[in-house]
Amino acid sequence: MKLSRMITGSLLATSLFFVAQAHNHGMKADIVDTAVAAGNFTTLVTAVKAADLVDTLKSEGPFTVFAPNDAAFAKIPAADLNALVANKEALTSVLTYHVVAGKVMAADVVKLTKATTVQGQDLAIEVKDGKVYVNGAQVIATDIKTSNGVIHVLDTVVMPKM
Repeated sequence: MKLSRMITGSLLATSLFFVAQAHNHGMKADIVDTAVAAGNFTTLVTAVKAADLVDTLKSEGPFTVFAPNDAAFAKIPAADLNALVANKEALTSVLTYHVVAGKVMAADVVKLTKATTVQGQDLAIEVKDGKVYVNGAQVIATDIKTSNGVIHVLDTVVMPKM
């Protein structure tokens, strides 16, 4: 167990090193590579792979991703999450519901009341007590710039109408 943690930690450190080097040379990692390097989007990255959306999120874009972190996915009961990952169509719908076409920085998000996702449905955006909420999920980090867009971190997975 300790060896696997050491290897995982070493791989994460190596990934972060290469992402940092890319940033230092004026290059930015794409949305997927940025999420992998961050280390707290492992469930999201696993889901993106299961839905065959990696190539899409590595494409030119630009995209704005309201990305649930691992703690957000942990709020979903394991059986429900496993069922979602097993249903590629539903998983794709949920994941694309977190993506908006274009690069929408936080300064612009706060001016919106809704945003249409690439899934087709709208996300409700609300600013309350100085905090930004997307369909009730709090935005806990903003403006993580990538080569093909921007990531804003959510504390909860938002679900489209199915």
